Amino acid sequence: MSIVIRRGANDTTDSLIKKFQKKVALENVIQEYREREYHKTDSEKRQERRAMKLHKIMNARRFSD
Repeated sequence: MSIVIRRGANDTTDSLIKKFQKKVALENVIQEYREREYHKTDSEKRQERRAMKLHKIMNARRFSD
């Protein structure tokens, strides 16, 4: 997975950095790196999924009014 940023005629260094950061954020590169940094067992992954589901349900109940 490579990220390529093309330089336009009117692009400054700052604008190129902003474009790069935006593209990295959209492709979830940092999040994927953090997930792969440490090995998680299957049970840990299941616990995280359950916690996320519970969190979404609680938020839906909280903001449904």
